[in-house]
Amino acid sequence: MTAQDAQKTIFVTGAGSGIGRATAQLFAQRGWFVGLFDVDANGLEATAASVPEGQRISMAFDVRDRSGWARAVEAFGQATNRRMHVLFNNAGVGRGGFIDEMSEADIDLVLDVNLKGVINGVTAALPLLRETPGARVVNTASVAGIVGVPRMSIYCATKFGVRGLTESLDVELGRYGIRVTSLMPWFIDTAILDGAPGDGSNRRMRDALVENKTPIYPVSMAAERAWDAAHGSELHYMVGREAERARFFARFFPGAMRRQISKTFGTEG
Repeated sequence: MTAQDAQKTIFVTGAGSGIGRATAQLFAQRGWFVGLFDVDANGLEATAASVPEGQRISMAFDVRDRSGWARAVEAFGQATNRRMHVLFNNAGVGRGGFIDEMSEADIDLVLDVNLKGVINGVTAALPLLRETPGARVVNTASVAGIVGVPRMSIYCATKFGVRGLTESLDVELGRYGIRVTSLMPWFIDTAILDGAPGDGSNRRMRDALVENKTPIYPVSMAAERAWDAAHGSELHYMVGREAERARFFARFFPGAMRRQISKTFGTEG
């Protein structure tokens, strides 16, 4: 085995910012070769500048584009001697608002990036994953994949979908020796919290969280849990104490959880 073959490898989508950037940096610091991929070329360039040149490959592409996936996976395979120890399906977008006030374009964007993009990634990367002993897929879901939140119905639908996809694929791909896990963050300090709400108001999600004194966790915490998800034996990896609490209350006290969500996010027009 060559030194190159001994180095672990991770393919990261959404690497241009937020959780993707922090995770790529953490894995690189711990000796991994990282593939950096994002639709945002400028953000991708900034991330690449923080990783040693001989330890990464980067390419801009849209996870909605199957041909883009094929090109990215091929380039990654050429750079890693056809090894992909971890596929980190992390790219995602946030668009909110009452469903009857969301545009068709925003609905399609959230569905296509957050759910279809993850499926595209698994299907495109599967040949390399099958060739890599001990390979794993880590999908970024969310606490929004545990309990529904008003003004986030489409986003929640995608994250519930990613959670279900993860659970199904962990069994299905087990016949190839591939584990599939998910990262399920509470609110993380990323640009998603600052996005336009999509309901005609100027109120950001961050505004409601700060007003209600809801904890917002740093991206470094999510990156550490992504490391755990790439190595541990659990199926879902919660990020933050509030995420653990949400999972507990959604399971055992769903009524109380829904009342708290309604109080925090409101349902009035």
